[in-house]
Amino acid sequence: MGPIKLIVIFAVLLIIPFAYQQAHAQYSAGGVNLDGDWYVGESLEIGDYFSYEICHTDYKDCTDFVMSMWVSDKRTFGTEEKFIIQVMVEDGNKVIIGEMHVGDVAPEPTGGSDNISPYRGAYKSSIAWLSAYATKEIVNTAGDVLTGKGPKEFSAASWGKIANIGGEQILPTAIETITTPADTFDTVLIQWKTGGVKSQVWVVDEFPFPVKAKTHVHVSSGVPPVEYEFELLDYDYYVTSNPFAEIQSTESQQAAIGCPTDYDKVSINETTNSYSVIIDLKYGPPSPLPGCDMEWFINFMRTVNPTEFVNEVHYDIWVVDENGDLIRSIAQDEGRQKLFTTSGQVYRTTIVDEDPGTAKFVIMVYGMGPEMVIPSGDDTGYIMFDVNIAGEKPEIVQTFGDNEIKIPDWVKNNAGWWYDGQIDDAAFVTSIQYLINSGIMEIPETAQGTSSGGNSIPGWIKNNAGWWYDGQIDDKAFVTGIQWLISNGIMKIS
Repeated sequence: MGPIKLIVIFAVLLIIPFAYQQAHAQYSAGGVNLDGDWYVGESLEIGDYFSYEICHTDYKDCTDFVMSMWVSDKRTFGTEEKFIIQVMVEDGNKVIIGEMHVGDVAPEPTGGSDNISPYRGAYKSSIAWLSAYATKEIVNTAGDVLTGKGPKEFSAASWGKIANIGGEQILPTAIETITTPADTFDTVLIQWKTGGVKSQVWVVDEFPFPVKAKTHVHVSSGVPPVEYEFELLDYDYYVTSNPFAEIQSTESQQAAIGCPTDYDKVSINETTNSYSVIIDLKYGPPSPLPGCDMEWFINFMRTVNPTEFVNEVHYDIWVVDENGDLIRSIAQDEGRQKLFTTSGQVYRTTIVDEDPGTAKFVIMVYGMGPEMVIPSGDDTGYIMFDVNIAGEKPEIVQTFGDNEIKIPDWVKNNAGWWYDGQIDDAAFVTSIQYLINSGIMEIPETAQGTSSGGNSIPGWIKNNAGWWYDGQIDDKAFVTGIQWLISNGIMKIS
């Protein structure tokens, strides 16, 4: 081999590790060319409104829900100032109304109503998660800045390090334009690696919360599952009245029905018909009422070792007829093809929609494997059992006080088209406005408002329209959204 070839090969051998080191250094050290800094809660004020679609692995294995928040007040508790946030959660066919208290330095939840506790936890571990690294400066009465995490500069090489063993640096890595259902934003991408997969959060200067995120669980082997994922659906400023004031929660509806809150649970321990899995099940109440919650505690156990959980289970809860034909799927109720549990341990609630009498329920196992991988079907099996549905199916009276609601059936088509994106916001508002002004559609008298935020329609109103079209909520719940549009000046009624 000639001397020229040897020199070339030697040069290449020198260049390759140098190039690798350069690429590695570019990822290991962050920082973007943007002045300024950011922290969770930056510019948060009374009157702010936000709506997010969220999932977190600790809540039903990352089942999506919508969490809308309105900052109603700021109060002092002891020596600490806290924001008071009114919250509405849309979780499947349930609507939960509650209150959350968050800190001023870091908007992490420190209290509030018990009924939103699981959603408050998901908010803390997702939307507010970066407050573990970036917070408002703590200033004493003399104006001195005290020691704390403080805001983080966009040009910083790192915002901190993940706490687990071998944790990666949290890095501002790029300036990106991101579009969510709420708006298009110029963002800074914050990211870190988890098991070789990038976890990403997009933040906006002078905006209190990240607008989008997708992160992954830290695992030592295998494909890391999603830890949390969210995106901003809607936001507004200077909202002066509670946007959830006229919305009836599922909790209040169930209280009117007389749903039980203290009851025994039925235990079932059976192997699926294919002998693939042992299903250790508890449900309650033993004889649930239509319209009330039914609690499910499901453990998937190995047949070869009944004390060991089966991981990564694809499953569903069905209601079937006498012939075993599907009547209802809980996964389909949630807009999913199937349900999934990483740990093999499930806690879930559903609303009873069955008529009084005997209903046949099925726990259906499709198979095992990572969530995004279709199971082979080798472990498909089920157990079937009867549940006594008690009482009478409640009649929903579509009234607000003494005011009757009158909505032609075909209006549901408009709502369905709007929800599916076949007509835009303006066309939907115009059509409903015409129907009310013409007397074709009658709703309770509602005070007119003036718009403070353009023609932005909150995501929960569009979701209501879709659920109303599908029969998941009643006329009254749908009309609350129309009234909100009127009272906020988005829809003018003559």
